[in-house]
Amino acid sequence: MISKTTIDRVYEESQVEEVIGDFVQLKKSGSNYKGLSPFTQERTPSFMVSPAKQIWKDFSSGKGGNAVAFLMEHEHFTYPEAIKYLAKKYNIEIEETEQSDEHKEAANERESMYLVNEYAKEYFKKIMLETNQGQAIGLSYFKERGFTAETIEKFDLGYSPDEWEAFTKTALDKGYQLEFLDKTGLTIVKEAEGDKPKRTFDRFKGRVMFPIHSMSGRVLGFGGRILTSDKKAAKYLNSPESEVYHKSKVLYGIYHAKQAIAKEDNCYLVEGYTDVIQFYQSGIENTVASSGTALTPEQIRLINRLTKNITVLFDGDTAGMRASLRGIDLILEQGLNVRICTFPDGEDPDSFAKSNTEEDLKEYLTENAQDFIRFKASLLVAEAKDDPVKKAGLIRDMVASIAKIPDTIKQEVYVKECSAIMDISEVVLFSTLAQLNAKESADQAKRKKQNPQAFEVVKQPTTPRVKVDQLFELERKIMSMLLLYGKEEEDFEDFVLKQNEFEELELVPETHRAKVFEKIYLDLQEDEVEFTNEHFQQLYYTIISKLNEDEEFKLENIINELDPEQSQHVTNILMDDDKYALARWDTKDIFVKSKKENLVKELSQTILSLRCYLVASKIEELKQQTKAEEVKNPMDVLQDVMDYHKLQQTLSKKLDRHIAVFNVGMGR
Repeated sequence: MISKTTIDRVYEESQVEEVIGDFVQLKKSGSNYKGLSPFTQERTPSFMVSPAKQIWKDFSSGKGGNAVAFLMEHEHFTYPEAIKYLAKKYNIEIEETEQSDEHKEAANERESMYLVNEYAKEYFKKIMLETNQGQAIGLSYFKERGFTAETIEKFDLGYSPDEWEAFTKTALDKGYQLEFLDKTGLTIVKEAEGDKPKRTFDRFKGRVMFPIHSMSGRVLGFGGRILTSDKKAAKYLNSPESEVYHKSKVLYGIYHAKQAIAKEDNCYLVEGYTDVIQFYQSGIENTVASSGTALTPEQIRLINRLTKNITVLFDGDTAGMRASLRGIDLILEQGLNVRICTFPDGEDPDSFAKSNTEEDLKEYLTENAQDFIRFKASLLVAEAKDDPVKKAGLIRDMVASIAKIPDTIKQEVYVKECSAIMDISEVVLFSTLAQLNAKESADQAKRKKQNPQAFEVVKQPTTPRVKVDQLFELERKIMSMLLLYGKEEEDFEDFVLKQNEFEELELVPETHRAKVFEKIYLDLQEDEVEFTNEHFQQLYYTIISKLNEDEEFKLENIINELDPEQSQHVTNILMDDDKYALARWDTKDIFVKSKKENLVKELSQTILSLRCYLVASKIEELKQQTKAEEVKNPMDVLQDVMDYHKLQQTLSKKLDRHIAVFNVGMGR
């Protein structure tokens, strides 16, 4: 178990904007930061981070919380793993007791697979650096590629011995279960058949090893390269799909590249492991690879969290480039900007980076990266040559790519550029674009007709019919002011009934000074009001106690002490106002006032509104009782109704006075 001292230090030193900034590109928005949601597919930012409150909120998915909650949601960490990750990030020494066997057995399947992968990574590194075979074969290979000791350590490179069961036997001896060695794909298990007993083999026998990390640095799987000239064996071998490793959702090098991608606002996309490593060592750290697989929408969205700009790097193989153009269309479809850079014949990113200085490499990339439309045109024109039929097909191919772009302004710009390059009128190109868009709309309508239910899920949320729960909203507003301004001391004006000189009752204002939490507590106590929402009930007494006892009340401390469910509710309340910043109303000369500017009047008005609501509910309840046959004394009930009506009238007068004053204050 991790000690409370360590946990407290982690919460105290970690900064939510720094933690999330490692995974999502954040941009300053007033006192907060905003970015694209890492949990949904969106093109307009709905993700907000508050450094002052040390919390985040994703308005598209409804998720929210502190830095630990983000890591648990985004990286699927357990609570202890999230704490350990933050401790490592902020160089905090972890104090913990030895895990018992019971705790080890309680670890779920995913965590067991992560543990196995982590052990395998360390095993392969140790074999390469500390054994004769590892040094002679694995280490020599990496040094021949020009990788330094620092680079080898940075990317956790290793070597799997050329023996059938070396890794498997060692892992089993260390207490790792064969079930998880099998599920991660590190071990191949052949079940018993007839007289043949069950057998096990190391999947990566005799290969140099490239661990594949998640964006947070967890080992998801491995890539292994064989060094012999065995024609029957695949040159590169990847871990199979598993609970923790999904090839289509992973980019090699993203863990090491993420900060550089966000800083440079550009991502270089290459094909292989060594391309990434060589570029990183050469100073181009914002480089990732699709690991030899066709680029997928999931991989593109991973980059989209960090930047809108991708530069795809190709070697001089024209056939390979032609096949990769499909990936470029996918990037365009996701709304990203694409540039392409090719290397001279016989060169690839790895070899070119190795034979050039950092300065020359950067200069080459800058001078030779070209917009996708020019690249695609030059590539396809060479294929079409003087064949008019091929040229017509080429133009249609170009327009089809432009049609993938969701931004209509960009579409028009590219059409004009394509017109100049291809020497064809813009009218023809726009006509072709319109035909393609019309066909796509028709195809979509056809798909909808064939399977209408598939479209209902998308359609329903756009026009929700939600009945506003007035009581919930009032209680929520009170909780919001309690959390945000509980310690603030203000002058509150109440209206009390007093007799005037004519012995008539009238509402007279009285002012008294109190802290916000005291005002809320005393008013609710006076009316014997209990929160009806069970989450608010629990939070209310927790917050009141903290405000009363703790002179140095801090929101982030409260959030860190709550259980995840309560923490989520608090985050939703605290970040409610911040969602307006996402719309950037200030750019439209519309300025949304904060609650604090009218805190006193709004709080008094809200409590009075709550009282009015509760009295109206009580009157309705009594009216229903009078209709019931079992009521013994209906006149008594009617008298109660009349009394509550008088109270309702008094409260309404108070509320009207508050609203009048409130509106005057707003108009100043």
